[in-house]
Amino acid sequence: MSKDRNNRSEMLGEIKVKRELMINSANKNGFTSEETIKYSQELDELINQYQRTIAHSSKTNEEVRFAFKQMIMIWPNTSVEY
Repeated sequence: MSKDRNNRSEMLGEIKVKRELMINSANKNGFTSEETIKYSQELDELINQYQRTIAHSSKTNEEVRFAFKQMIMIWPNTSVEY
């Protein structure tokens, strides 16, 4: 889990940097400049990758929860008497 969180943090850092580059380029060169559009497209891709990572992580967590619930359902009822 920690590795996944570090990866997410790195991805968010890349998104932040790319966003700043895009904003600076838009302020300097205009919103429709080739450089600004290039940064915008790269930012879109980074955001899409991040969202896919989050969705995959959520799906994995749901699969683990489901398996655990199934395990609990088939676990035999036993009572301990003292």
